[in-house]
Amino acid sequence: MKNRLKVLRAERDWTQADLAKALNVSRQTINAIEKGKFDPSLPLAFKAAKLFDMSIESIFDDGE
Repeated sequence: MKNRLKVLRAERDWTQADLAKALNVSRQTINAIEKGKFDPSLPLAFKAAKLFDMSIESIFDDGE
């Protein structure tokens, strides 16, 4: 799944560890999501959307 997490994180000068802490996941999870190797759970996607004040669809794209 494509996503904009890396761009959104960089715009705020956050490290992967900063974002991981804000979302209560590991830095490795953020790395895997950013690289498209892991799709976030729906609750995690909602947390990210709320954190960035965006819709889930504007952060994550399933490619359809």
